[in-house]
Amino acid sequence: MSLSYFWIFLLLLTAGTPVVFALLMGPGVSLIIDGKEVFFSALLSRLYSGMNSFPLMAVPFFILAGEVMNHGGITQSIVRFSQTLIGHFRGGLAQVNILSSVLFAGLSGSAVADTSALGKMLIPAMEKNGYSRRFAAAITAASSVIGPIIPPSGIMILYAFIMNVSVAGLFLAGIVPGLLISLGLMFITRRIAKKRDYPVANSKATWSERGKAFKASFLPLITPIILLGGILLGVFTPTEAAAVAAGYALIITLYVTRTLTFKGLPNILVQAAVQSGSILLLVGSAVTFAWIITVSGMAETIATQLSGITDNVLILLLLINLFLFVIGMFLDAGPAILILGPVLAPIMISLGIDPLHFAIVMCVNLTVGLATPPMGLVLFVASSVSGEKTEDIAFEMLPFLAVEVGVIFLITYFPALTMTIPRLFGFAP
Repeated sequence: MSLSYFWIFLLLLTAGTPVVFALLMGPGVSLIIDGKEVFFSALLSRLYSGMNSFPLMAVPFFILAGEVMNHGGITQSIVRFSQTLIGHFRGGLAQVNILSSVLFAGLSGSAVADTSALGKMLIPAMEKNGYSRRFAAAITAASSVIGPIIPPSGIMILYAFIMNVSVAGLFLAGIVPGLLISLGLMFITRRIAKKRDYPVANSKATWSERGKAFKASFLPLITPIILLGGILLGVFTPTEAAAVAAGYALIITLYVTRTLTFKGLPNILVQAAVQSGSILLLVGSAVTFAWIITVSGMAETIATQLSGITDNVLILLLLINLFLFVIGMFLDAGPAILILGPVLAPIMISLGIDPLHFAIVMCVNLTVGLATPPMGLVLFVASSVSGEKTEDIAFEMLPFLAVEVGVIFLITYFPALTMTIPRLFGFAP
């Protein structure tokens, strides 16, 4: 089978065709060109089987949980709690933005949801507090990539599905990289705030005020503890944990905080269904494309080419990281993982790299790509929320991107950073 499908796919992407249609049209047109229309039924079968998976049911449930939490006013309580903890530091609101992203990550697992929810609240507040709108948008976009790294994570679920890696192990491996990125961003923010003389957000909160803020946000904040605890103790599977998260979010917002009404549920369900439908269709299309890559022998060709460059694992990891970083500039994390995972992971595993280690490196690398120009999705969301140009936000983000790239190389060459926690729970040798 020729590789025309790949060039057609790239051509369609360059022309601005949505990724899901490019993934399907590339192989489809290629089969017509090669005179192999008989394989159309196989394409459709792969498309359906790619979506018809029990583990993938976690995706719509986590999306629903995030939507419920967001519409139920949970975001505001998290921001208030963050502000009582670190709002009194220099550049306090910027630091609050980062800490809120860390806490919000345990609820939604989505960088886009983080940018939208926190950006609408914090970007105007930061501007009123003396920050430039450009800087406020940049720190919002940069910190939002923590969302898919700290568990739960939709991107990690996709990787685990496509490469048969433990979801729980991958979740645990994401804890340290997420915290490293947040600490690095806080350090750089502190330096920038001091240099630009950004203001202190508010006076130091009393322990009583912190206690009240913590009490208001306690139930949402224990969501990741409930999920990971239930998975690790064997109470429920990762897929069932997603359903638990959605049910827990509904109970909190409808009956405890009473910030959501049954009248508002239809709109939330529709939004979650639309997002889930688009993601699952993308998964099915990517599984189809990955199958074509395997059948055509492209995966073996790439493996041979990479092995021909060098047999040094450290250099190969560097080259693959650079390759993934460039890919992340043009392709969203989900499609990139679904397409490239089956190609790159077997190569690295054959060289002795732990499957879980490479999985977290790839997920973190492509997640950072969500915030890199020219096609970074969270850049466009931050631009939409703030009204700033994407190129201006990207330029302001450069110090933060440097931190995130630094963390990628840390977890690449020091596997213990990511593998220690999974090993403690028996998910890695």
